[in-house]
Amino acid sequence: MDHEVELTVPASTAPQAPSPQAPGPQAPSQEDTPTAAPPRSRGADTRALTQVLFGELKELQPGTPEHNRVRGALIEANLPLVRYAAARFRSRNEPMEDVIQVGTIGLINAIDRFDPDRGVQFPTFAMPTVVGEIKRYFRDNVRTVHVPRRLHELWVQVNSATEDLTTTFGRTPTTAEIAERLRITEDEVLSCIEAGRSYHATSLEAAQEGDGLPGLLDRLGYEDPALDGVEHRDLVRHLLVQLPEREQRILLLRYYSNLTQSQISAELGVSQMHVSRLLARSFQRLRSANRIDA
Repeated sequence: MDHEVELTVPASTAPQAPSPQAPGPQAPSQEDTPTAAPPRSRGADTRALTQVLFGELKELQPGTPEHNRVRGALIEANLPLVRYAAARFRSRNEPMEDVIQVGTIGLINAIDRFDPDRGVQFPTFAMPTVVGEIKRYFRDNVRTVHVPRRLHELWVQVNSATEDLTTTFGRTPTTAEIAERLRITEDEVLSCIEAGRSYHATSLEAAQEGDGLPGLLDRLGYEDPALDGVEHRDLVRHLLVQLPEREQRILLLRYYSNLTQSQISAELGVSQMHVSRLLARSFQRLRSANRIDA
């Protein structure tokens, strides 16, 4: 029993063991040992340290080594505040180290603008600045496609409502349920979901996960080299019907059947010179009727 007391009570305050010859006061039991005061929370220590450091910072000249040292200590002491704010953006699939760095910039700005004489706790003052800096980073640098501000703010509400309804129903809510919760139309909900996808860009060359299919780029259509001729063929078809029937046949035999002028003259029973003149006249009519060349 005495040995246990020595282990649980500091040596400076531990009671002396009674002599076996002389009766003395009994050693106090563990129930009689006074309970130590509970340790202060880390947050309370940080707030107290921050208050002391701001008091020192106020008395120092900006730009001096001592001022920079105290300012750096304030940043280090309040980094947990940045990590707490950055954790709210884990669903964005952005590297957390980048988000913390951006939040730290907001923390530094808050430290430089904070006035301890106003009676406001520093975490209360700094949190909006840190979160605002992170949101600005996502708005200006992360999105692949720019989203209107109203649609982005509505997407935040849709995302929050989706999480609440998932917890309530034990399943993913439908579009109609989300729309009813927020009192908006289903089309607005679908637009917000599409807006949320602007944070994520998929590489065209990345292979599809799980199914082993090639990348999206390999499955896209290619430009058909004959595509440019579609408009030309349609134009020629339109112009040919305006020619006399015999001239249409001569053109077809010459350029579709690939016959020579002598073969065409034998086919039609006319001279080769006449076939040549008819071809020249047909070309002249086609050029005059072709509005594109005109």
